[in-house]
Amino acid sequence: MGGAGKILKKGLGEMGLNSGGGNINWFPGHMAAATRAINARLKLADLVIEVRDSRIPLSSANQDLQPRLSTKLRVIALNKKDLANPNIMHKWVDYFGSCKQDCLPINAHSRSSVQKLLELVELKLKEKIAKEPTLIVMVVGVPNVGKSALINCIHQVASSRFPAQEKKKRAKVGPLPGVTQDIAGFKIALRPSIYVLDTPGVLVPTIPDIETGLKLALTGSVKDSVVGEERIAQYLLAVLNTRRTPFHWRNVHDNNSKSPQNGTDDKHDYNLKDLLPKRRILPVASNVHYVEGVAKEVQCALYSSLSEFKGDLEDENELEILIEQQFEELQKALKISNKATEARMMVSKKFLTLFRAGKLGPFILDDVPL
Repeated sequence: MGGAGKILKKGLGEMGLNSGGGNINWFPGHMAAATRAINARLKLADLVIEVRDSRIPLSSANQDLQPRLSTKLRVIALNKKDLANPNIMHKWVDYFGSCKQDCLPINAHSRSSVQKLLELVELKLKEKIAKEPTLIVMVVGVPNVGKSALINCIHQVASSRFPAQEKKKRAKVGPLPGVTQDIAGFKIALRPSIYVLDTPGVLVPTIPDIETGLKLALTGSVKDSVVGEERIAQYLLAVLNTRRTPFHWRNVHDNNSKSPQNGTDDKHDYNLKDLLPKRRILPVASNVHYVEGVAKEVQCALYSSLSEFKGDLEDENELEILIEQQFEELQKALKISNKATEARMMVSKKFLTLFRAGKLGPFILDDVPL
């Protein structure tokens, strides 16, 4: 288990996890049914687009489906590339290439990015296109990796390609894991007919290890309520500290210290939940400025606390002490009152929101295998 995972060994029974792996206590019935449906339809699929989260290219793989997927034509789409470290992403592309596996980092909300994915899919299907009148492409992945967003963008691209095509219903999209609860499909090409099937994400009921479960929770593939926001925030702090990430924010800290006013002291009627993607709504400039100011305050607080830390980051007890201190500093940075009854929960939620929205920078949590 990694150093960041060790610190969370205490009370892991509450998560339904143990050091040898175990069940994570979230596997909705509709997902179990969807798993059976996926296995049945995989027999019909000519190509599978497996969507994974770019921040966890291995941890976001559905291990139960891997034996079946390895027998199919497959493209791994590493979605949310805008949230992943570009300096490391190319190493993952090289890794999958060394495994003879097609892989493409994408942003499911970008038509040009999805267009490149479709071009790769068509290239992979080139031989079959000459033989089969109808081809089926299947989209699979764990919850909240952006399958429905990808399906909807594919639909937009397909509609522009084939304006005469009858308008099809878009896949239902939501911010919580497992929102797409039906297996639906629509035509994206006419000659030959190519259908894309959307499937609900299916998370394996057994997480192989504690840290994989925490990564899935941190990136949103497991509901926060299952693991607990505070424990997820503790894990994120452990990751940042053991990687010495706050030291990269020294310039932010120095510039913030020189600035006479950082813009976050004024009261501002703004909810960090507004960071979540919303269609057709452009962010208000003042809100963007405010959020960026909050993110800088958080970065400065973590840089200062880590710089002043004299302990051993490899010692989980000392690391835990540092994290406790950082919770206090984050409470100040986020301007949450000491009198707030759920101050620690509020700190955790806002801290996680900033991370998930990419406001603390791009990250890849998985290590590239040697």
